Amino acid sequence: MAARINVQDSIDDPTGVFEADVAGTFRLLEAARGAGSRFVFVSTCMVYDACADDAGISETHPVRPASPYAGAKLAAEHLALGHHFAYGLPVTILRPFNTYGPFQKSTGEGGVVAIFCGRALAGETLDIYGDGTQTRDLLYVEDCARFIVTAGYHDAAVGRVLNAGLGQDISINDLAAVIGRDPSRIRHVPHIHPQSEIMKLRCDRRLAERLIGWTPGVALEDGVRLTADWIAGRREGSAA
Repeated sequence: MAARINVQDSIDDPTGVFEADVAGTFRLLEAARGAGSRFVFVSTCMVYDACADDAGISETHPVRPASPYAGAKLAAEHLALGHHFAYGLPVTILRPFNTYGPFQKSTGEGGVVAIFCGRALAGETLDIYGDGTQTRDLLYVEDCARFIVTAGYHDAAVGRVLNAGLGQDISINDLAAVIGRDPSRIRHVPHIHPQSEIMKLRCDRRLAERLIGWTPGVALEDGVRLTADWIAGRREGSAA
């Protein structure tokens, strides 16, 4: 799972992202090959092209890495599969969609749910890049963790690429309205990297359900509440 994951950082410093996410993955694959261990590589939904309809993005959907971060993840996927087919290393590639929940940073670029919850609790504006019509399929962290562990121990996942997501997407505008509740505190700001934006992300998770029996268990509204409660509790604890 270790990676440099910030899209803008990857645009500003592609060499650093290559060294961490591609060369770093290669070194881990070689270590796994030497130890004869299984290798689970956590990639990202950012490798995909946008989906054009409500059917969702399956594992066979076209890829379009629109940033050095996404390109590095896709390159690392290919390295991992290369080790599987060349050396018989038991490899599984996982592409979780946008994961959120407790312990996620509420500052920075990624983690829109935690960022919105943190700013809403602080009475600050919720800043949305662009027009806010871009959509995300938001996966609660416990569901994501269970997906990774289940796939990592399941023989049917060896040599496969698997998606994980709710199977439903929500626009950033609608997400801000759910979390912020006060329309006056929602603000649209210029996008920092519009060329790397994916306008529609909706997961087709049927392969994971069929192969390893995984389905998500936490609805978006419940996950948002749990995340907000955790951030609020942490701030109360810090104040005390």
